[in-house]
Amino acid sequence: MCFFDQHLFACGDWKWGHFRQHCNREYRTGETCGMKLVMTTCRVGNKCKTCEKIDTKLRRRTTEAEKIARWEREGSRFSASIDRAYDIIKSLDQEIYNLQTERQKRAVAFGG
Repeated sequence: MCFFDQHLFACGDWKWGHFRQHCNREYRTGETCGMKLVMTTCRVGNKCKTCEKIDTKLRRRTTEAEKIARWEREGSRFSASIDRAYDIIKSLDQEIYNLQTERQKRAVAFGG
């Protein structure tokens, strides 16, 4: 049970930080026993990388939806662009769903 820092993000996710102290079970220099305990928790003001990716994809999805609304108001001249934008939104929705599922699986796996 070696001790590590823990980085706690604003979104509630966390990750292991730097190694801090050996436990009594591990006697080899530079090695850890494999069990991690939290020595200190460092609060990080920003979101984790997964949440930042989700936010970026949500912003892009909003932009595409605004383009579709604008093109539909202007008439039927942009039907190919509208179809392409719908395809982009569909793929973004799938990517967002995959990222959210990955985040939830990670939280459940660590009891968070």
